[in-house]
Amino acid sequence: MTTRAQVRKAALALPEVEEGTQKGMSTFAVRGKRFAAVTTDGQVQLSVTTAEAEEIVTTYTAAATVTRGASVVGVRVPLADINGMALNHWVRRAWFYRAPRRVADGLAHADRADSGSGDLPTAIGRPATRALLGAGITSLDDLTRRTRRQVADLHGVGPKAIRLLEDELVDRGSSFRA
Repeated sequence: MTTRAQVRKAALALPEVEEGTQKGMSTFAVRGKRFAAVTTDGQVQLSVTTAEAEEIVTTYTAAATVTRGASVVGVRVPLADINGMALNHWVRRAWFYRAPRRVADGLAHADRADSGSGDLPTAIGRPATRALLGAGITSLDDLTRRTRRQVADLHGVGPKAIRLLEDELVDRGSSFRA
């Protein structure tokens, strides 16, 4: 069973996401465009393409399309029916659907990046590299403008990556922003 906290974590791990509330729902938007929400009755609502909505409704029997007029604008799925991995996938797809092209292209580029992008150390691993690139951090110099906590909160950046990044910064006579 997936929880509200998992939806929140998946959404906030994506670039430029803002959290809010609307009619008692927890909402998540990118550049003012809502892509996900958790309803008061325990459902996740996602803005996805019509084809993706059909796929979700076919996969999850309790899922239902959300329409505006005659157009399908998304889907609702009970949190109890979707596992965490599938939820992460669909929240990410909803984000890509609603994100402005420049922002979405940045994350897509980060997804394709290999470890060791720019002067980031290769030892931090691919998930951490993707997370950093997705957040617009492409060099060690970019890290000096972020706090340790901001970087550690990125989905994919674990304690080992933080330790390695800190070591690199110290070796260069620098550090995370205080």
